[in-house]
Amino acid sequence: MSQEVRGVIAPGKDEPVRVETVVVPDPGPGEAVVKVQACGVCHTDLHYKQGGINDDFPFLLGHEAAGVVESVGPGTTEVEPGDFVILNWRAVCGQCRACSRGRPWYCFDTHNARQPMTLTDGRELSPALGIGAFAEKTLVAAGQCTKVDPEVDPAVAGLLGCGVMAGIGAAVNTGQVGRGDSVAVIGCGGVGDAAIVGARLAGAARVIAVDIDERKLRQAESMGATHTVDSRKADVVETIRELTGGFGADVVIEAVGRPETYEQAFYARDLAGTVVLVGVPTPEMRLDLPLLDVFGRGGSLKSSWYGDCLPSRDFPMLIDLHKQGRLPLDKFVTERIALDEVEQAFDRMHAGDVLRSVVVF
Repeated sequence: MSQEVRGVIAPGKDEPVRVETVVVPDPGPGEAVVKVQACGVCHTDLHYKQGGINDDFPFLLGHEAAGVVESVGPGTTEVEPGDFVILNWRAVCGQCRACSRGRPWYCFDTHNARQPMTLTDGRELSPALGIGAFAEKTLVAAGQCTKVDPEVDPAVAGLLGCGVMAGIGAAVNTGQVGRGDSVAVIGCGGVGDAAIVGARLAGAARVIAVDIDERKLRQAESMGATHTVDSRKADVVETIRELTGGFGADVVIEAVGRPETYEQAFYARDLAGTVVLVGVPTPEMRLDLPLLDVFGRGGSLKSSWYGDCLPSRDFPMLIDLHKQGRLPLDKFVTERIALDEVEQAFDRMHAGDVLRSVVVF
């Protein structure tokens, strides 16, 4: 029997979000209903609201979430009722060419729940990243549920569902930062700060944080940055080279998603170094680089989608590191808010006043 819950809806492009009644169906085969305990307010949700992802309004927003499995559909084996889980938007298929080659983190056929959630008038909702967790309960594919230690704070655990995992993974999985490496991170929001944490966790000796906001640079230092660069006052490329013996960083992580900052990342790396793009560009952006420089500098130019993570592998490991005191996930939680405060949280995010607002149920 379907249930009615409260959820945050984006009704149309740039319209204020509002709390409405959402109809959640019983889980079908391979699906699960999750009682959401906490969900972070991510920039991706704002992009949905602004029409920057697509125009499939109305959206049920929210995707950085943790909660407890309430019920599962027939044939579900991944989780069972009562499991504490982090939700992910990369439920791997296990059968595509990436999965069959033993690289499921690149799965080309990830999936979500088949049944739609709706408004009470029957209009189908588009759940953000196939999750829709700014709601008291949500319907997802069972493979989107990753079981973790239930002792961890849900507000902390849920952040691994998107931004924090994207940043940590950009450093550890995509950039393959190693012991003694030098790393530069351009853009010190939530994803950039997570990349700093990931680089330090991987053993980087020098981590250089770059931003235009002094507040964010101070925050980056608290996350483990050894040096900071205010790009309004200093030449980013030259300063990074100066801080790395004149060579450039071994790995440069671009967490802004703009052509000008990507160009900085490209020239701020050492010869044979690695650039990782984890910032999300908009469709109209273009990049112009001399092809001879691309050839002559060698190394790798990579994009990192969701930190090249495999949730079943990475989420439990990172939660364990957090419990050991080696991964300060709690530092990412700036404030805890109610469901009806999401619109105000977007304003604070846009102003750069928070690292993460987290809706707590």
